Amino acid sequence: MDNIEKQYDKIYRYCYFKLHNRHTAEDITQETFLKYFDKYNDSEDINMLPMLYTIAGNIIISEYRKKKNECTVREDDAVYNPAEEWAECIDIRTAVSALSEDEQELLLLRYANDVPVADICKIIGISRFALYRRLNNTVKKLRSELMKGGYEI
Repeated sequence: MDNIEKQYDKIYRYCYFKLHNRHTAEDITQETFLKYFDKYNDSEDINMLPMLYTIAGNIIISEYRKKKNECTVREDDAVYNPAEEWAECIDIRTAVSALSEDEQELLLLRYANDVPVADICKIIGISRFALYRRLNNTVKKLRSELMKGGYEI
């Protein structure tokens, strides 16, 4: 049960990162787990984490399509920024926001959610070597942005 709670938190952060809406992220996270347990509960050969990210991603895409003409960010919703979790004393929001959404997602999956490399490869659909290149380039870009802000790394 402890493992499911950890996975729940990771999927919620992922949904919140994608949607920037706390209530919708909660709903989609719950829907993700319901679909997972409905379809894969008896399967022992299924790797849980990549499947959860895939299900969540598909539900998020459906949500985008459904609300295509609506604004999904309300003024009273706090926008999730993974930088707040990564470093308490350093404000790196500006550096992270300089990264593309795909680069931010890679950092979230790998460093905030501690998703294993093999699972990220399955989620994104790229090889291990391509992922390492992307991660290295993203970290270099983040480091460069931090140095522009006067932080020594």
